[in-house]
Amino acid sequence: MAVGDKLAVTGDGVHLRAQPSTDAQILTTCASGTLVTDLAEQTGWTQVTLADGSNTTGYIASQYLGPAPAGDYLGRVQPQNVFPMFPVTPHGNIVANLPFVEAGLRKCTLADRDMLLMALGTIRAETAGFVPISEGQSQFNTPPGGPPFALYEPGTSAGNRVGNTQAGDGARFKGRGYVQLTGRSNYTRIGAQIGVDLTGNPDLANDGATAGIILAQFLKNSEARIRAALAANDLATARKLVNGGSHGLDDFTAAYNAGLQSLPA
Repeated sequence: MAVGDKLAVTGDGVHLRAQPSTDAQILTTCASGTLVTDLAEQTGWTQVTLADGSNTTGYIASQYLGPAPAGDYLGRVQPQNVFPMFPVTPHGNIVANLPFVEAGLRKCTLADRDMLLMALGTIRAETAGFVPISEGQSQFNTPPGGPPFALYEPGTSAGNRVGNTQAGDGARFKGRGYVQLTGRSNYTRIGAQIGVDLTGNPDLANDGATAGIILAQFLKNSEARIRAALAANDLATARKLVNGGSHGLDDFTAAYNAGLQSLPA
């Protein structure tokens, strides 16, 4: 490694500290794959600046840094490229969460322009604030005067569709994360694929780093069909492969088309 090199964080939950010491203030926590620029090196530590447009500078233990992947498209994408896709979203949310989304895409070998457009369009349709959130109560999940998320309970059409089998599953496995993962079946399947006990700890789906991997894995599971739909400019089908219907299609389409103009070629 040399000063000026682009590096990648090689572990999950790696701390960027204000000084080269494990006792120093933690400025932020980096997901695996987060890109940084090497500013200076000293024994055991590397001074870096985050390559996310925030210009945050600090120190990372050198053992958790490695060369950035060659030809990494995501390394060329800055938050400023994403802002036009989310015209009413606070820029700070994008700066803070984009690295988690990119790390998830890298982990699932989806680190190209088409799948980044798909991921970001999905976030715009599902959680326009660009933060992993829990689903709110609405007429679609809660009956008038009834318990929250009762329309997702076992025996209901929605509950059966998402594999809820135990009383309380409706609220327990409500939508969470960037992609609004919903239902016992999805929590169990995706959790097993990414190696996280989402069934036992469903709130982990709202952790930024975990939510980024969940989104990427959800796309990975339908990758071939999504790529075919995008190649045909069939955004309705691409959206349906994630949502199961057309909910959020207008927001997805607006973000996707804005990204075609704002993301690097």
